[in-house]
Amino acid sequence: MADIIAETQRLILRTIDEPDAAEQYRVLNTPAVMARLGGPKELHEIEAKHAKAMQWYAQRGFSFLMLIEKESGELVGHAGIKLVDNPLAKNQGDHEIGWLIREDRWRRGYAEEAVRAVLEWAFTRVDAPHVVALTSEANVASWKLMKKLGMVRREDLDFEDPEYPPEDNPVIQYSLTKDQWEHAQ
Repeated sequence: MADIIAETQRLILRTIDEPDAAEQYRVLNTPAVMARLGGPKELHEIEAKHAKAMQWYAQRGFSFLMLIEKESGELVGHAGIKLVDNPLAKNQGDHEIGWLIREDRWRRGYAEEAVRAVLEWAFTRVDAPHVVALTSEANVASWKLMKKLGMVRREDLDFEDPEYPPEDNPVIQYSLTKDQWEHAQ
């Protein structure tokens, strides 16, 4: 059974449960939503990511979460915390936050609402000293939200990832320390 990690005004952030892969595949795995994340995935790939997230939550107490819209009860996205695990990244093992929102809920502030809850979780309960977020220059909405959240661009952590097309390289990072987060509250 899923654990509720946080609630916001409009969202419930809960751990991933077995049936969530099919629903994520149906509502989040579109070309538009996945455009800057390597494109749509196969169901088995989502199932594997969910299994890994459930294992991480059991072992480490954090993972990616499903975002459930309170008003409708529908899955509207996912967001959470993992460790940087890209072998090309200079900062493997840092706490990494990430998010995505389904296309019919874009431009409603759900990503910011969810990520603010994820940051609070990261800094108050997970006890992360800092977090990073990875994106590309082409993903303007993503890095604009990072800046809005008070995150700082870290050009020293940029890296090329051949898994992504040229327009999504280099991979860029923003970071936020616990102190920076606390002073912005």
